[in-house]
Amino acid sequence: MRSSSEKLSSGIGVFAAVVDAGTFAAASEALGMSPPGVSRAIARLEKRLKIRLFYRTTRSVSLTEEGRRFYEQVMPHLAGLEEAAAAAAGGASAVRGKLRINLDPVFYRTILGQQLDAFMDAHPDLEIEFIGRDSLGDLVMDGFDLAVRFGEPRASTLIARKLLDTGVVTVAAPSYIARWGRPAKPEDLESRSHRCLEFRNPETGKPFQWEFHRKRKRIVVDTRGRLTVNDPGALLNACLAGSGIAQMLRLGAEHLIADGRLIDLFPEWADERYPLYVYYPSRHHVPAKTRAFLDFLVELTRDNPRGSARIPMPSPIDR
Repeated sequence: MRSSSEKLSSGIGVFAAVVDAGTFAAASEALGMSPPGVSRAIARLEKRLKIRLFYRTTRSVSLTEEGRRFYEQVMPHLAGLEEAAAAAAGGASAVRGKLRINLDPVFYRTILGQQLDAFMDAHPDLEIEFIGRDSLGDLVMDGFDLAVRFGEPRASTLIARKLLDTGVVTVAAPSYIARWGRPAKPEDLESRSHRCLEFRNPETGKPFQWEFHRKRKRIVVDTRGRLTVNDPGALLNACLAGSGIAQMLRLGAEHLIADGRLIDLFPEWADERYPLYVYYPSRHHVPAKTRAFLDFLVELTRDNPRGSARIPMPSPIDR
């Protein structure tokens, strides 16, 4: 007979398969078990843990809050055991498999894309899948190993590690200024004589407020723009086309300012900062593929001076 610890380990494996597959039926196919066998394994695990792991319907399953916490605590340990087993067996490099990353497109375009080939060459057994989204979402349930996002972290069980700070600039194309004139001060943007391009905040569904910071002074301007977008590429293209004035990250705009394709309208209001964070589920037993990419990101952003103050490498912080 199997011991209680062996039964628990088996149940955890079935639990992880259900989370990865999304349904009991799909998990049963992946494990080579019958659907009733999967259901019984989950029921036994729930009984031992004295918590409910899943909400079940006829078509899908989703983690309960207790199930989510259990998953976040257990999965890093399972990944660490798999890597230890691979190393003991003399297998291929531990930096292997697929790495799924929720990635901010501005970071990819301005910094990461230029350096990625070197990282891929250094880890030939690793596959990387970048998914561009306008929000962090649910890292665990969405199946991501990491996320790289701009903005202050929300309270969660994830580890949030700050990579850099970048400024926020208010810019317009020369063609816009030729047609509509150049505003003399931020408050001029409240006039209907100027067209402002709004960027939607994914957390609220409403456009971001236009803030201007100079030392300790901060003002908020009601721009009332008629065009709102949720993609930084669309914002940039509309601004370059002369469709309006935009606020965007200096990280993505400074080379265009240097080339004269965009004009920084209020360089004296340059003190607003916007942080970039990398998120991952746990600081314990971080898989080798995740650790390798984390180290790569830290080195990349530490040496990148564009739009950011050089910051010391921080320790991961619980959020």
